[in-house]
Amino acid sequence: MTFIQTFLPLALTISAPIILASMGGLISEKSGIVNIGLEGLMGFGAFTAATTHVLLESSLGNELSITIALILAMIVATILSIIHAFATITFKSNQIISGTGINLLAAGLTVFFAQLIFNQEHTKPFQIGMKGYTMFHIYPSALIALIVILLTWYILNKRVFGLRLKACGESPQAASGAGIPVSKMQYIGVLLGGSLAGLAGASMVLTQSIQYSGNFINGTGFIALAAINFGRWRVGGVTMASLLFGSAMTIAHMIGSSSATYIPREFFLALPYIITVLSLVFFDYIKMRRIGSI
Repeated sequence: MTFIQTFLPLALTISAPIILASMGGLISEKSGIVNIGLEGLMGFGAFTAATTHVLLESSLGNELSITIALILAMIVATILSIIHAFATITFKSNQIISGTGINLLAAGLTVFFAQLIFNQEHTKPFQIGMKGYTMFHIYPSALIALIVILLTWYILNKRVFGLRLKACGESPQAASGAGIPVSKMQYIGVLLGGSLAGLAGASMVLTQSIQYSGNFINGTGFIALAAINFGRWRVGGVTMASLLFGSAMTIAHMIGSSSATYIPREFFLALPYIITVLSLVFFDYIKMRRIGSI
């Protein structure tokens, strides 16, 4: 197989969870609430999906089991998003601290429940994930990500709901004066974002692994947050940024897995995060140059 034939399906597979999580974070931020807890919500979604699939695949079959796993992952992440929404919207707590709390909660609770259910710190391996019904070597998660991109763009730019949501984020006082229930819209934005983060974690574990472990998400949620910033809070820009970071992770994975390289494998594991940081620094530098700050 050529490099492109190998690279393209793998890049789409790795990029899909980043796209899903970044779209969720974008919706939340458009309502005025930053969700640093994307990493933790992805972890809850991945754990829920892996556990559900392990328990159901033998009795319900691969396709139905995965469908239920994806739905339950979204539901669990949505429920846990209520914690962040309640803290930041109702109690006006610091959004960074609340989101960090979600991340810490995920790191502990997923391992705790794995111990309860499987008597170990990770789930049991399932037999087969989304690989059971790929199309043209592209996983269904990529198609789900495409649908989410189109729906997000349409809702945020063409529907009254999306315009009201953005108004709540840009000027809550003006939105409230116009009769828009700001708190309600922000709750909806945070919960929608949480559900997409759960879907991202579920699609990640069902395409890139055969089980969930405590460090499985490994910073993907933070890369999604970086993609939102790098994409300047636009659906198209966030999508391209997610594909860029996903491609960097793919190249690092392919080179790191090759036996022909003499560079330590740890360098390639760190490479996607190095590229993410450098991209953000370079982009902000260019922006500051344009406005004359430096």
